[in-house]
Formats: sequence, structure tokens, C-alpha cells
Amino acid sequence: MKSTMHLYPIDGAAHDVGPPTPPGATATRRWGSGLRRRRPRPGERRTRSAGWSIDYFEALHPYSAGGAYVNMMMDEGQERVRASYRDNYDRLARIKATYDPDNLFRVNQNVRPAA
Repeated sequence: MKSTMHLYPIDGAAHDVGPPTPPGATATRRWGSGLRRRRPRPGERRTRSAGWSIDYFEALHPYSAGGAYVNMMMDEGQERVRASYRDNYDRLARIKATYDPDNLFRVNQNVRPAA
């Protein structure tokens, strides 16, 4: 089973940001974590590590600040993207409606343009 988990401190200049905090700000967070598992090859059955990593995340998440660092996310859904940007999501959606109303730039952790 090839899975890893790491914790890393969020310190230094990350806490020097005052309100309003930038999108995805880490000013209120002290630790980050990451889970990695080996993905099965096409046609290979799901590995035990998939279950381990999902169970671990679900056990740890209630103690987290919520959200995520979007560059470390996979396809976790729009609700998780919104939670990661917190109060900044609606502002980002308005900006996106101005500069990318057709949502051309969407192949990422997408902020959808405001309606």
C-alpha cells in the first residue's frame, strides 16, 4: 500500500495579512495536511489505500478549519471549492462574471461566474 500523510506548519508571513483576507488566505490557519495515495492503473481494482485515505480524511476533517488549499484538491465538488474560498467566493464569482462570463477558464477548482 503506497499512501502518505503529512502535516506542515503555516507560519511566518502567511499570518501578516489583515482584513480583508485574500482568497484562500491562510491567516487563521496554523497547520495544513495532505494525503496521497497511489492511484490504481486503468483496469486495476481499487486499492486498500483508497479506503484508508478516505477514512483518514473523514476522521480528521471535523477538527479542521474547513476548506482546503485548492491546488491540492482533486475533483471534490463545488461545495468544497466554495468552502475553501470562504467569504471571498462571492466576490470572486462577481469578478469572474466580468472577465470570464462564459466560464472558459474552468478546468480547475472552478469559481463559477455570478449570475
